[in-house]
Amino acid sequence: MTIIALLFSWGLTSASAQVNISPAQAKDYVGKKVTVCGTVASASFQEKGKKAPTFLNLDVAYPKQIFTVVIWGADRKKFGKPEADYLKKKVCATGTVETFKEKPQIVVSEPAQITVAQEKKEAPAATPSAAPKKAP
Repeated sequence: MTIIALLFSWGLTSASAQVNISPAQAKDYVGKKVTVCGTVASASFQEKGKKAPTFLNLDVAYPKQIFTVVIWGADRKKFGKPEADYLKKKVCATGTVETFKEKPQIVVSEPAQITVAQEKKEAPAATPSAAPKKAP
């Protein structure tokens, strides 16, 4: 009984462990739930396209994109204006990697699936202090 409980708890722990990867690595994780982090290099809202998708291309801009976060039109209102809000920002998207036209992507339906990395604030530049005056 103890062994079964131990195996069960180990299974829960390993199943909930999240893998963080780069956009370039996503092609190796098709069918797996992961978190992909990168900078939104290009973004577009295809308002007249089938299902009105929004595309966030990480690290490499369209048309040479290597990974895309997709938000379908039905879910878009939950995200505000993602093509503007996330552009040029470092984001992490969590979901199951799938492919479309041999390119990896994650479809997100909830804002909690996308996080924006905190920008590092640089320390203020040191102000030059007055040079010490020479003693007479």
